[in-house]
Amino acid sequence: MTRRRKSNLLFSTYYREWIQLYKVGAVREVTLDKYWNTHQRIIELAPNLRVHEIDRVLYQKLLNDYAETHEKQTTLDFHHLLKGAIRDAIEDGYLLSDPTRKVVIKGKSPREKKIKYLNQFELQALIKQLNLTPNLNWDWFILLIAKTGIRFSEALAITPESFDFFTQKLTISQTWSYKKGDGGFQPTKNHSSIRKIQLDWQIAMQFSQLTQGLPHDKPIFVTKRVFNSTINNRLQKLCLKAKIPIITIHGLRHTHASLLLFAGVSIASVAARLGHSSMSTTQETYLHIIQELENQDNDKIMRHLASLI
Repeated sequence: MTRRRKSNLLFSTYYREWIQLYKVGAVREVTLDKYWNTHQRIIELAPNLRVHEIDRVLYQKLLNDYAETHEKQTTLDFHHLLKGAIRDAIEDGYLLSDPTRKVVIKGKSPREKKIKYLNQFELQALIKQLNLTPNLNWDWFILLIAKTGIRFSEALAITPESFDFFTQKLTISQTWSYKKGDGGFQPTKNHSSIRKIQLDWQIAMQFSQLTQGLPHDKPIFVTKRVFNSTINNRLQKLCLKAKIPIITIHGLRHTHASLLLFAGVSIASVAARLGHSSMSTTQETYLHIIQELENQDNDKIMRHLASLI
């Protein structure tokens, strides 16, 4: 295809071909889905826009149209997903200048974000409602996430060989692709997600018995296609039965982290246990808890200083 013909392509067509050429097979499935979603937004917002027509004004208009129904951070993500393709179009000579230069990112006011998590007494009430049968079921799955803070996809990928019962540690080195087809093992979210998590003696002993005789390299919870909604529905019933706030499976991860922070565990240790790529991620996610702990520390400091007089 000649350069002139290529530049005359619809931008949505060019972007689709760019994804297939540079992203398919090169990025994780969850990331690839973001590129395809962005492609769909281009079709909806700028169906007639051609590559050679893209200038700063039209590109800013595309971002503004997107921002009308999305928050500022989401619009920024949309911009970043577009920018790579546009930069390649410039490098290949289909565009003479960079239309992404000095763009203004707009967006709706962000909704108030409140992390839902249980306090210690609520979690204990939830655990009392679990039907922990002699064989593995979803209630054991819920208990394991509550006690380790691992992600949903990480828990699905656990096999008997993930456990080291001698040292009471659980190794997280892979995830389970549950969103499409029959699933399968895939890499962790990032390198920091590969980690060993210390287990308490009780759950280590329980899973030592539960995993006896199971294939060492097969997922212990997955026997057929798994839906996130199935486990969340089970968790909702348990929360209602325990008369506590309804949370999701991901809320159990937040619960685990918040209880550790309130117990005085360092941010560095919590970040490592959760598999965060940096402590700043932990600090941003649990800022409200950290601020509450700082207020408690200030009270302690003032009481201590007052006692010196």
